[in-house]
Amino acid sequence: MNSDIPQVPPPIPPEEIERRSFAIIERELPHALDPVQAPVIKRVIHTTADFSYADTMRFSEHAVERGRAALAGGAHIVTDTQMAKAGINKKRLASCGGEVFCFMADEDVAAEAARRGITRAAVSMEKSAAIGENCIYAIGNAPTALIRLYELIGEGRLRPALVIGVPVGFVHVEEAKELIMRADVPYIVAVGRKGGSSVAAAVCNALLYGIGRTAE
Repeated sequence: MNSDIPQVPPPIPPEEIERRSFAIIERELPHALDPVQAPVIKRVIHTTADFSYADTMRFSEHAVERGRAALAGGAHIVTDTQMAKAGINKKRLASCGGEVFCFMADEDVAAEAARRGITRAAVSMEKSAAIGENCIYAIGNAPTALIRLYELIGEGRLRPALVIGVPVGFVHVEEAKELIMRADVPYIVAVGRKGGSSVAAAVCNALLYGIGRTAE
């Protein structure tokens, strides 16, 4: 028998896996975190196994508290990908009265984007204006969604309860995140090139799981 073959580990209940994972994260954090922001950052690290988020997450003043309060009050979530939508705990969100929307696959969005020669992500942000003001935007893929959000906020057509700006990529990603941090809205942003739909969903879930808490 080849002793180099790794042994199959024994089964572990899902809740125990999560408990152990967060214990490891706590031990390996490069520095102490703000106690209010910590649940968000730790869940992002849990999702990505990337400790650099301990240094790249940016929060506007009281962003976590405002996000939790909005969700507790029935805020909806608008995402720019079906993947982010799939990753958000919709049962927990529904218990607060909210729903997740993603308009990227809508035929009218695709048609309008083609007619104007812009991205579906940008048009989907325009379509979201019909939902109303009590919305959190979780953008994990398309910097053009963040840029259009910035413009719509400046035009007075949107007033998000919170913008989660964590798109991943190379073209206009960093610039889009900087714009959102200059907009007059609460934000949680992962500066730099890193991010993604899973990160956007992780931030949403951290806020949902933290409703009713003030800090860790």
